[in-house]
Amino acid sequence: MFSVIEGRVLGCLIEKERTVPDQYPLSMNSLVSACNQSSSRDPIMALDEHEVDAAVTSLKAHGCARIVHPTHGRGVIRVRQVFDEKFALEAADAAVMAVLLVRGPQTAAELRTRTERLHSFDTVTDVDTCLHQLAERQLVQLIERQHGQKEQRWQQLVAEEAEQSAAPVAIAGSGLAGSVVDRVAQLEERVAKLEAALADLL
Repeated sequence: MFSVIEGRVLGCLIEKERTVPDQYPLSMNSLVSACNQSSSRDPIMALDEHEVDAAVTSLKAHGCARIVHPTHGRGVIRVRQVFDEKFALEAADAAVMAVLLVRGPQTAAELRTRTERLHSFDTVTDVDTCLHQLAERQLVQLIERQHGQKEQRWQQLVAEEAEQSAAPVAIAGSGLAGSVVDRVAQLEERVAKLEAALADLL
């Protein structure tokens, strides 16, 4: 099983291959930025290049990533994932795995919404079918409903899971970082925009 950081790197590589194909394979700078995005990530991380590079080295050793060297001129080394090739994943499978790796356990309905840019599922049932097929291959599992949750969630089994929370958590030496103040500010801004939009409708 991969580490939390290796899982984040792998998930980002799968995601970006499908969402920004013109920028793929990713340079190390782009990969670090993808890992540390403040949107579409749970938890939010603050990884440095050394941590991401070490994760890439590990993924490469396990046959899940490859280094792409510049063919000519002064180019930069880039990274691509081959996890989907190794496990013979279809586009739908890869999309689900990517979102589970970068956002943690989720319901089938959440996955349908969040995989939209990677792969379009017609119904939640289609997502559920995909998840059960991945479960048969021991790549995901259905976990027990947690306190305060209405539905069970699906969890990937490729990498360790970071502890999730409503706000980003800072854990020394783990690459996880964030601020409750920042999250509150973001939420307040969203509420203000929603209130303004509602006022326009009234």
